[in-house]
Amino acid sequence: MLQSLNQMIPVILAGGKGERFWPLSRKHRPKQFLSLDGSGKSLLQATAARLLPLTGSWEGLWVITSSLLASGVQQQLPQLPTENLLAEPEGRDTAPAVAWTVIEVARRYGEDAIVGFFPADHWIKDPQKFNQTLEAAATLAKEKEAIVTLGVKPTYASTGYGYIEQGETPVTEGEFPAYPVVRFTEKPDVETAKQFLETGRFSWNGGIFVFRAGVMLQEFRSYTPELITALETKGVEAYSELEKISLDYAVMEKTQKAYVIPVDFGWDDLGDWNSLERLSGNGKPNVELLKHIGQDTTGSILYGSEDDVVVTIGLEDVVVVRDGNVTLIVKKERTQEIKQMLKKLADDPQLNQLL
Repeated sequence: MLQSLNQMIPVILAGGKGERFWPLSRKHRPKQFLSLDGSGKSLLQATAARLLPLTGSWEGLWVITSSLLASGVQQQLPQLPTENLLAEPEGRDTAPAVAWTVIEVARRYGEDAIVGFFPADHWIKDPQKFNQTLEAAATLAKEKEAIVTLGVKPTYASTGYGYIEQGETPVTEGEFPAYPVVRFTEKPDVETAKQFLETGRFSWNGGIFVFRAGVMLQEFRSYTPELITALETKGVEAYSELEKISLDYAVMEKTQKAYVIPVDFGWDDLGDWNSLERLSGNGKPNVELLKHIGQDTTGSILYGSEDDVVVTIGLEDVVVVRDGNVTLIVKKERTQEIKQMLKKLADDPQLNQLL
């Protein structure tokens, strides 16, 4: 049992596939199980270590994942109590995952419990500042009927992230002011993204949320009553009848209780292989995570095991990944198309075992 309801119950969302990190990321070894930052810890393990100070012990940390990955989560986090691991029988996006978890948390701790949801595959440069921001978010969630999200201050006009527009007047003062959310927007085109940055009122949507359990349950009842009723009455057995819907669509774009804290603690969602270039930041011609012998090769990302050797001549801005008997070679600007190639592999009975 938690020592106090002042403590946050962090929940890690660990059901993603990480398909854009194929071939390293596979069905039973998704991105969150991989170590990509050179720390020796997987992204899931690093996320758990970062969140433990918020709750004080493993007893307060929860993970929701897919039934396919549950045993892998247990292997990665052996100290996690079995009863704190929820396994979805099938993926239905983030709204059902959040709703089911909040129902279970409220049953155990009551509706005043402060809950935080965190993707398993994010990289944070300054964990101390990250946790200080979350303490401010938890205080706001405790004192108001607030659903608090962390908005990452943009560093460039990204078209790969959703954006959050904040109001002009903060509702809290101090180092981490919180603003009412004006709107959530989907991924914009380049010109729109540039306009967002010029206003100074937009943040990237990092997918982190903090709230009182009862507040979120009430918002689900207001905006997606069928979803919450099915889960409250049938629990996990309801999944086959649930709509596939994100938390943004189900609640956040409709609620009047959303607040955003703009943050700047060094963040990356590690969306595809290009993320490794952002993490390295070493100024070298290439990112080399294997033995690479190159001539006139620049701006490239090369990944493999310690035993792999890749020899390149005259390449520029490519990603080369070696994993077992599979080699991926792709232009950096086209890494988003990896998911399309995986569909072709899935349709080929001789190759679908590579997924």
